[in-house]
Amino acid sequence: MAESTTESISEHKHGGLGELASTAICGNDITSSCLYVSALAIMQAGKLAWLSLLIVAVVLFLFRKIYTEVVGTLPLNGGAYNALLNTTSKRVASLAACLTLLSYMATAVISAVEAMHYAHSLWHALPVALATVLLLAAFAALTIIGIGESSVVAVGIFLFHLASLTLLLLLGGWYIFAHGTVVLTENFAMPVEGGIWTALFFGFAASMLGISGFESSANFVEEQAEGVFPKTLRNMWIAVSVFNPLIALLALGLVRIPDVPAHQEALLSHMGDIAGGGWLATLISVDASLVLSGAVLTSFIGVTGLTRRMTLDRCLPQFLLKTNSRGTTHRIIIGFFLLSVSVLYFTKGELPALAGVYTISFLAVMALFGIGNILLKVRRSRLKRPETASWPALFVAITAVIVALIGNIVMNPDYFRMFLYYFVPTVAIVLIMLGRIGLLKAGMFFVHAISDAVSGASSRISAKIMANIRVINSQQMVFFTRGDNLAALNQAVLYVRRNEHTNRIKIVTIGEDESKVPVRLASDIRYLDEAYPKIDLEFVFVKGRFSPELIQDLSEQWNIPVNFMFIGSPGHHFLYGLAELGGVRLII
Repeated sequence: MAESTTESISEHKHGGLGELASTAICGNDITSSCLYVSALAIMQAGKLAWLSLLIVAVVLFLFRKIYTEVVGTLPLNGGAYNALLNTTSKRVASLAACLTLLSYMATAVISAVEAMHYAHSLWHALPVALATVLLLAAFAALTIIGIGESSVVAVGIFLFHLASLTLLLLLGGWYIFAHGTVVLTENFAMPVEGGIWTALFFGFAASMLGISGFESSANFVEEQAEGVFPKTLRNMWIAVSVFNPLIALLALGLVRIPDVPAHQEALLSHMGDIAGGGWLATLISVDASLVLSGAVLTSFIGVTGLTRRMTLDRCLPQFLLKTNSRGTTHRIIIGFFLLSVSVLYFTKGELPALAGVYTISFLAVMALFGIGNILLKVRRSRLKRPETASWPALFVAITAVIVALIGNIVMNPDYFRMFLYYFVPTVAIVLIMLGRIGLLKAGMFFVHAISDAVSGASSRISAKIMANIRVINSQQMVFFTRGDNLAALNQAVLYVRRNEHTNRIKIVTIGEDESKVPVRLASDIRYLDEAYPKIDLEFVFVKGRFSPELIQDLSEQWNIPVNFMFIGSPGHHFLYGLAELGGVRLII
């Protein structure tokens, strides 16, 4: 409702994925990073690689509370996009969405490429490029089948991966104990190139790749059971904090630093060969192929939830919402597969280039999520939060991510250009969708300008363009209000005018007795109707009580989708969570 004393939204989830399944889906992504991040960290920080990975774990701890506060307050799919959509404009939110989409593409490709490199170490005749495409296609097909079936596969992969990493650490530690610390001593005796602070700076920047997947849980939160989301963040943080530093330390005890680049693409398999022989190297290669494949699955699941949300908000073409007999949006999945293959083709499957594209987009998403938390605190301060991130922790986390982002750009300026090759077209598509009314009008103006020369054709084209504009603008929006606060009503009208393609707004108040409707409400709406002559304001009184059921009834009765219905921030005594309202958007 438009006016309330204190704002509160209770946490609510739509789906039934439990803690293990949800953790496995995103955990396969974040825990698979240890298969390649140790090599990247050692190449940048040398003997300080384990310390740079510990610093990353501290930063991730700060982001646990940031994600819990934002997603707990706004428990809907979309991650950073959802946070910014409910606190700022659709264009700003779409920027975060484009970065997230690019992050998922790079994650899918880098995981698939690494999986096939490990598989290649088992079968040297395997064509890596072709096998990578086939792996992407296989998981696209699995995602089309459905998330429930996909989670079963994810859980099996996740548990096998944790067991394999634990075995590698135990046998590697025993090997060092039994054969001595000659390699470890030699590595720690090596001077740090560029000095300690320079090594830590670039090592930290490279090590941030080790938390890829942390943002994934927020993009399918509606599929998770009640209370599961914060547990997935906790579980991912524990896994990263334990495995990443220990594996980097173990690598320093088994492999000399100058030899690391030669084994960059399958470092853990090489470590397994040293610590346990061929059988352990084979086990690690099998595990790596499986868990990296699981990270590909995570990307498909996450991008499907995000893209569907963006399409519902008319940021992407509506044909993407088409579902198949299993209820999945197969066009989104197929489109993501084709884009991922294009990334593979243009980067030629090179790990550093893929890692650079991914890291830049991922870190930008993390920074925007932190900014979304700031806006949530400032603009939605009265909303109830399951947990609150402190201001110092928030600023430290955002600063750390920005530092890592700058470090990666400085290390690899060519990778930043590769990132722009994909980011700019992605943003352009979204901006075209958001500005299509203006483009249509520009097209109509051009047609009129040449109408004297081509009078017959121009009139028909103009009519079609105007018909398209009328169809788009005919979509009516609904704003629910309880009072006659003219300023709040004006804010609602301004929001719709700036963010939505429509010239029709239905202002609705709900109650048991029409006589109790504030006397000034109707006159205020007439005043706004005159103040905004291009917008048709309609005032409607609905008898009843505000509830999710009533919203659905009104949506069906008026043929207005729920995501085109708006409210002001609700108060402490509000009976329903935002997710229970089916997509109703906060705009005040």
